[in-house]
Amino acid sequence: RSDIEIVAINDLLDADYMAYMLKYDSTHGRFDGTVEVKDGHLIVNGKKIRVTAERDPANLKWDEVSVDVVAEATGLFLTDETARKHITAGAKKVVMTGPSKDNTPMFVKGANFDKYAGQDIVSNASCTTNCLAP
Repeated sequence: RSDIEIVAINDLLDADYMAYMLKYDSTHGRFDGTVEVKDGHLIVNGKKIRVTAERDPANLKWDEVSVDVVAEATGLFLTDETARKHITAGAKKVVMTGPSKDNTPMFVKGANFDKYAGQDIVSNASCTTNCLAP
């Protein structure tokens, strides 16, 4: 989608390994674009992406790179309280990519997405749920 821009990635993987995995994905094949690492940043098709390896989301300084939405995909921050650290760090919204472990609302496209009312922290349930949704 042309309206989505990846501006930062937080992962404990080394940026060089991330670049390699993107270039040579074993499922999707070789990436049809350019990928390099420069000064600790990923450069994908000429776009600079900040790379960090921070264990505490409160320290991520999302506001420095104008992050609107964080995809929380670690599986570690699945409550409103823990995911809210991303908001504290400057993100506007957080989408948990796994089922929440508290009363954080879960939305699934094709099932109940029409109930989304702009909440700043949500879960998109699980990959299994999403693959079975209408």
